[in-house]
Formats: sequence, structure tokens, C-alpha cells
Amino acid sequence: MIALRKILALVFAVAVMAASSAAWAVQPDEIMADPVKEARARALSQELRCMVCQNQSIDDSEAPLARDLRLLVRERLAAGDSDSQVIDFLVARYGQFVLLKPRLERQTLLLWLLPPLALFGGGIALWLHSRRRAGLAAEATASLSPDEEARLAALMSDEASGEQSAQPLR
Repeated sequence: MIALRKILALVFAVAVMAASSAAWAVQPDEIMADPVKEARARALSQELRCMVCQNQSIDDSEAPLARDLRLLVRERLAAGDSDSQVIDFLVARYGQFVLLKPRLERQTLLLWLLPPLALFGGGIALWLHSRRRAGLAAEATASLSPDEEARLAALMSDEASGEQSAQPLR
């Protein structure tokens, strides 16, 4: 019973640490005094990619560059920039790669259109494959000779009446 309680306590502790790991990235000295601006900074930080980690937002990353970017976002917000001005500033400085969700522009058009086109192409390929298989099955049944049709009818009537045919299949 005591071992079960220890295991449950350990699982609970691990779950709490996993759930709060994103909060560890933002240091207390980074947090702005104004809660509205801090909420805007956190929202913007979740949209920006850590250039070191690459699959994490700067809000989740503990890399020194992510900290610098979080401080830069807060600095720009404190200076009075709007959210779009902060994003535009960072894109001008670091390029489109800094955005976790890239903008729909001429340079990123292939990135946005490739997944739906691949899905559509896969659907067409499946449809063509099923039509080809149905055509081959119809062709196989339609190409029986009259002798084969008679033999098939006899086999089916024997099977329907429950009798086994003594003739071996060739």
C-alpha cells in the first residue's frame, strides 16, 4: 500500500513538472509589470520560432537566443509598438523563418499549397486504382467462354444445393 502511494506521488510530481515546463523558460526578470503587455508579449512569443531549437517557440525555449528575443519583444512593446510592428521588425531582422506559422506570400505559396495538392493527388490516385481494379474484375468475369460459364453455373448450383462436385478444378 505504501509503495503504491509512493508511485502515485512520483507520477503526480512528474505530471506537474511536465505541465509547468513551459513556464520555466520565461525568467522572472523578463516579466513586464503591466499584465496586459505581458499577456501580449507571451502571445507574440508563442508565435515566434527559437532559431536554436527550431521546433519550439521562444516562449517555451530556454536557449539564450530565445531569451534575447523575448527581451526584444518586451522592449518593443514597452516602446509602444503594436503586435504587427513587433512581428514585422523581427521578420525584417531574422527573415520568415522566425515565424512558426509563415505568412501566405509568393515565396511561401508552395509551402501552403503542397499539402492540399498532395492530398488531392493521393485521392485521385486511389480513385484511379479502384476504377482499374473494378475494370479488371469485370473483364475477368466477362471473358469466360461458354463452356466455362456452364461449368461455373453447375458448380454454383451444386454448392447451393449442398452437394460437392466430383469434378476437380483445372
